[in-house]
Amino acid sequence: MALRKFITPEEYLRMERGSEEKHEYYNGEIFAMTGASEYHNIIVGSTIASLYTQLRKKPCQIYPSDMRVRIPATGLYTYPDISVVCGTPEFEDDGLDTLLNPTVIIEVLSSSTEQYDRGKKFQHYRTIASLKEYILIAQDSIRIEHFARREDQWILTDAKTSDSVLSLPSIECTLALSDVYEKVNFDGTQGTIP
Repeated sequence: MALRKFITPEEYLRMERGSEEKHEYYNGEIFAMTGASEYHNIIVGSTIASLYTQLRKKPCQIYPSDMRVRIPATGLYTYPDISVVCGTPEFEDDGLDTLLNPTVIIEVLSSSTEQYDRGKKFQHYRTIASLKEYILIAQDSIRIEHFARREDQWILTDAKTSDSVLSLPSIECTLALSDVYEKVNFDGTQGTIP
């Protein structure tokens, strides 16, 4: 039986920066990340577009899934679908590719990642001191779950209709489900939602 080689964070970053694929890193191991579906990509693009129009004149940055995030308390390196920082972004090193202080993290759920995004990954994310809001967006139905930090607890708002609008107070934005799902055709009609 072959033993797994422990990879240091420095080795991981060196390999990852030269890799064409993305990998998570945790506790000395690396894990390949899978690609995303059409709906996943449409939802990410629509969400970024909606947030960008509201944040473009504010001291905030929106990062898509190529921006790696390190969770200092647990050592996880991961790639959220969308990260938002309001204020000065803090990076692990001069590579400027590993963010340390997201204000909002957004994940689009898939059948292969939903359990992880809701469970272990959220446990990691909750340890980030700067994180104020965590958002889970379904891609197989109209549903956005918004978790907002209030002192030492997380409060859930669950939006399930196309006319719902979520408030994101930490970045002074709103997220209309009609915008997020505008080009997702659950009923087979291009560009419409039921």
